[in-house]
Amino acid sequence: MKSNLSISEYFSYFKDKRLINVFIFGMSSGFPWVLIGSVMSAWLKDEGLSRSMIGLFGIVFGAYSINFLWSPLVDRVKLPLLYNWLGQRRSWILFCQCFILLGVILLAGLDITAHLGIAAALCLLIAIASATQDIAIDAFRIDTLDENESHKATAAAAMATSGWWSGYALLGAIPFYMADMPNIDWPQVYYFLAGLMLLLMSCVFWAKEPKSNREAVHAELERIYQAKLASTHDNHMSKIFAWLAVTVIDPFKTFFARNGVKTALALLAFIFLFKIGEAFLARMSIVFYKEVGFSNTQIANYSKLGTGLITIVFAFLGSIFNHKYGIVKGLFISGVAMAASNLMFSWIALAGPQEHLYAMAIIVDGFTQAWSLVAMVAFISMLCDRAFSATHYALLASLGNLGRTLLSSYSGVVIDDWLGGNWSLFFILTALMVLPSLIFLYLIRHKLYQLENSYHSKSGTKI
Repeated sequence: MKSNLSISEYFSYFKDKRLINVFIFGMSSGFPWVLIGSVMSAWLKDEGLSRSMIGLFGIVFGAYSINFLWSPLVDRVKLPLLYNWLGQRRSWILFCQCFILLGVILLAGLDITAHLGIAAALCLLIAIASATQDIAIDAFRIDTLDENESHKATAAAAMATSGWWSGYALLGAIPFYMADMPNIDWPQVYYFLAGLMLLLMSCVFWAKEPKSNREAVHAELERIYQAKLASTHDNHMSKIFAWLAVTVIDPFKTFFARNGVKTALALLAFIFLFKIGEAFLARMSIVFYKEVGFSNTQIANYSKLGTGLITIVFAFLGSIFNHKYGIVKGLFISGVAMAASNLMFSWIALAGPQEHLYAMAIIVDGFTQAWSLVAMVAFISMLCDRAFSATHYALLASLGNLGRTLLSSYSGVVIDDWLGGNWSLFFILTALMVLPSLIFLYLIRHKLYQLENSYHSKSGTKI
């Protein structure tokens, strides 16, 4: 499974302008998690809301878990005016970003304690728009590389991961610095974040729409369906049914046909379970840091700026391992490391707000997050059919997001009601949560090695 390509040749991939676009769109993908995630949690905490309420507020992230339901529309529907101007992928990205910007501006002008329900609704608007934007961004990344360029897939995954963390952590550090400044409140911070969103929106015009034979494949599939339906329906109805079949049925049928039902179900179980422990930790991390005694500035220094820089660096180092030894092996090793890294936070819970322990935890956590994210992005991309790249990636990624978003929303309930506020035990529990996913991965490892060999053989890569 080992690649014979040299490291210097691998790093030359990052000079590709298309991968720079992948990095920029990665920032746009990560930034909304700042708006309705870490910064919103800090704002709610400062307003005196309970841990359980803050955790439940994260239910809005459930939009990321079900975005596969409307992902076929991103593959098929051409937005009026925008499509002719920007193309299929970029038009959907810009369309969604407009709604994100609107939500941020409205949040900035809201009295959040007096209108908590409205604030939740606006966060839901941002979450839905962001989850839809992610469908288009992930499809852009897959489509931007030709089928004979699968050797660049881990490099693209590294750029997407480092871009996401630049948007989430590096840009996300700024509001925490601002929050500790005199005469600046959270609404003013959100107006500033709206300005950053405008800058990210301008990047859509720099990218080049990727070429694709997607529409030709869809047209041929529709023709086949119409021919089958011609004897039982009139021409107009057969066209409608054919369009619906290609849009809604074929993406899912193709995925199960390519992998086999048993392997496909095991893949879905693995993807669903892999990130649950990390998600439970992440959802409560800001609350934990503030309760232990770290300041907003310390959180910005370590959890945002520090984590972002470390993750970006290790995203590239992790991608080298995946490139040399294979994506599947990368998932195994990163899963074990991810579980072990959660125990660092259990140590902090016992020791108290010691800054050197905080720094150590951030370094270890940043390394494991980067490695696991690059491996997972490359892994899911490998499983996608290019004719339905938006739908397939959304289907698979949404399962991972289900654990990261919907289930992790109950993390506050777990720490409050189940564990009686025992943070150390909570982090030990999050470390154990990754084990079931690794069992599923081990059971289907041989099938995955075959898929990986087939994937790379299209580009002539020796593995």
